Order: sequence, then structure tokens, then C-alpha cells
Amino acid sequence: MSRLQVVSGKGGTGKTTVAAALALALAEEGKRTLLVEVEGRQGIAQLFETEALPYEERKIAVAPGGGEVFALAIDPELALLDYLQMFYKLGGAGRALKKLGAIDFATTIAPGVRDVLLTGKACEAVRRKDRAGRFVYDYVVMDAPPTGRVTRFLNVNDEVAGLARIGPIHNQAQAVMRVLKSSETAVHLVTLLEEMPVQETADGIAELRAARLPVGRVVVNMVRPELLDAADLDLVRSTPRTAIARSLSAAGLGGARRGGTAEKLVDPLLAQAEEYAERYALEQEQRAVLGELGLPLHELPLLAEGMDLAGLYELATELRKQGIA
Repeated sequence: MSRLQVVSGKGGTGKTTVAAALALALAEEGKRTLLVEVEGRQGIAQLFETEALPYEERKIAVAPGGGEVFALAIDPELALLDYLQMFYKLGGAGRALKKLGAIDFATTIAPGVRDVLLTGKACEAVRRKDRAGRFVYDYVVMDAPPTGRVTRFLNVNDEVAGLARIGPIHNQAQAVMRVLKSSETAVHLVTLLEEMPVQETADGIAELRAARLPVGRVVVNMVRPELLDAADLDLVRSTPRTAIARSLSAAGLGGARRGGTAEKLVDPLLAQAEEYAERYALEQEQRAVLGELGLPLHELPLLAEGMDLAGLYELATELRKQGIA
């Protein structure tokens, strides 16, 4: 199992939810997981029903079996101050630069440097060891940018090459890429059983592979329960309306007389069945497309009660059952 688990997906697919559930799943049996947010949306804090995360590693949950989940919301400006202190020992001068707006300017005008700072912080957590020589975190899970931007975000070496061919920034980018392009890393993509997210997932996988970044698994999120299968739908289509009305009547839904309640229910029920059949066919088509990508495929259910902390633990349990953690 790769120690850096990167989670991306088209907006609206629930990638942050899947990243959080994965962090919980990996933290079972006493392990420690760090969940990293890089987009500044505080989505992790909302999911775990806690206050906004500061720029520090903070324990936010205990997983089944006693594992711990820590979280970090990376602020690129503060990460740059860390970087300046680490390599240049600027100390108070770095804080003065922040007050003058130079830090914000640097992270805005040079997005490649910004991404090196964000990915570098996560990679540092992957490599960090305690005094006994053990890894501080067993796993680091990164809630990464959406699929359309994730390859450029992770492929920071190419972004920085034109800005700094030598020196600390270049060396930092090289160190980051050694982690990101190794077996220590796996990039998972989250999708829905809908045409646009599936197509963007396929395109994202192609881009990641072209950049030689390690693709992990595909997670299909918010899968609705299968009420009728193909055989059931064929039976519905082939059953005469009168037979359906009689069945409804026998079930106590209206009388059997012509024009009664049971007969009036037939058309709405058939319309609903046809709508379900169209969605079922579309979802089967999208499953077939995903199956052709040659990656392990996992499905997480749509939670009827909506997403809350209990639901997050439920999804984590499901991920463990499916062997993703």
C-alpha cells in the first residue's frame, strides 16, 4: 500500500468526502494518518464537524481500532515562510516580507512555486521520522485539486524548470518528484456514474499516465441502490397493463373495476419504471467505460440520510471491506 494517497475527481463527485473516508479507513488498528487539504476550502473541517483548521497538524478523529486521523490545511503563504526559514534562515525578515505583500505576490505570480510548496509539505510528511527512526505517519492522504488540474499540480518539476534550473527551489522540486513518481504514491480518481465525470476520469488517467505519475484506483461515489435489474425491467415491459392493474388491486392498492385507483396507478408506475430503465442503462454504459480503463474499481453508496460524520465512518468501513485500505 502506497504511503501517499492522492485523491482527485471532477468537481461535485465528492472527492473530499472520499479522501476523508480513506484517511479513516487507513487509520485502523492503531495506525496514524495525515489528511492534507491544499485548496483552502476547509472541506475537511466541515466533514469532521470541527472548527476551521489552522496551519498545523491537528488530530481530528479516532478510527475504529484506535487509529488516529490528523489533518492539515496547507496555506501556501505560510508554507513559503517555512521554506524561506528552512533554506535561508530569514526569521523575522520573512514575516516582514509577508506584511509587505511579497509572499502573496510570490505565490500568485509563480504558481509552479506555489504547487511545489503545497506538494512539498505533503511529501515531507510522508518522509518524516521520529527520533526512533519510525515514520511519524503511516499514511498521508491528500485531497488534491480536481481532475482537470491534478496532473499539472503534481508534475511540479516541469512547472518549476523554467523558473529555477538550480538552487534550493529546483532541488525541492526534484525531491518532491522522487516521491510523487515512486511506488510510495498512488493517485486515485473519484467519479460518478455519469457521462461527463466518467469522461473526465478517463482523460485524467491518460494525462497522469503520460506524465508517468502512478495511477491507483477509481472510486465511483454516490451509487444509487439497484432496485430492478435488466431481467426485472424486461418483465415490466412485457407485462400487460391489465395484469399490472390486477396485481396492484391484489396488493390492496385500489379496486379491480375499470377506471379504479389501481388502473390509474399503472401509467405513473410505468413512467417511473421507464425513467429508472434509462438511468440503469446509462449507468451500465458508464461502468463498461470505467471497466476498460484497466484499474481497480470501487463503489460507494449514496447515503439516504445525507453526509454527516456517521456517514463518513460508514464509507470508511465500506472502503475497508472492498480492500482499498
